Amino acid sequence: MKLSTMSRRKLRNLINDIKAIGSGKNLNKLGKIYGTDKKGTHFYTSHYMTHLERFKYRRINLLEIGVGGYENPHLGGKSLRMWKKYFAFGNIFSIDIYDKSSLQEDRITTFKESQIDKIFLNKVTEKIGAIDIIIDDGSHINEHVIEAFNILFPILQDGGIYVIEDTQTSYWDEFGGDSKDLKNPKTIMNYFKSLTDSLNNQEFLIPNYKQNYFDKKIVSMHFYHNLIFIYKGNNDEKSNLVVNNQDLNLGRDPNQ
Repeated sequence: MKLSTMSRRKLRNLINDIKAIGSGKNLNKLGKIYGTDKKGTHFYTSHYMTHLERFKYRRINLLEIGVGGYENPHLGGKSLRMWKKYFAFGNIFSIDIYDKSSLQEDRITTFKESQIDKIFLNKVTEKIGAIDIIIDDGSHINEHVIEAFNILFPILQDGGIYVIEDTQTSYWDEFGGDSKDLKNPKTIMNYFKSLTDSLNNQEFLIPNYKQNYFDKKIVSMHFYHNLIFIYKGNNDEKSNLVVNNQDLNLGRDPNQ
């Protein structure tokens, strides 16, 4: 008797779930079991454990851009099932340009649309509610990554983390990257490197400087090979010497 595509997938998922018993705390093992390229092809799962462990037993909402499997409606979703296993109380959502509704199951929901459609993204995030983790594993086109971040980071919960994968496309022409001009402001890496200045906006010597949204809400950034983590919160730590973006030169020891 020949099994249908859906039956084969359900059987494979069941086998993987059985294999994953006892490995729920280890994303390296879960990534290998569920077959996501976050482990093996890439080396992301170790970094994810470092940054996301504090969410593990919380009732979080995670949104991942990109399901995988391209136009085949029955392929993809490997990382979504890994996240479902790791975040035992979490709800996993994903956006893909192709219809991946056949991959939906308990605690996994997919939406079909572009990652840069602002109206759609606003509607989706309204349906989801508070979002704690956003992962961009979508088109990897430089313009799309930057635009999606500008739309979705303001929606992310304070205390949440925004992750961008596969940033090597920052250097690849076909994705809008640039290996020749490493200061090109339109590339992923240069755009996000520029945001590191937001962390130190209290030190700018610009009288009457007006903080932008990222100055106020980015509290830390972590860069790895092909991977970025951006933490959201209230960036309100004051300077020890600068007041209202003016160097008053008060109490400074010139010998320090």
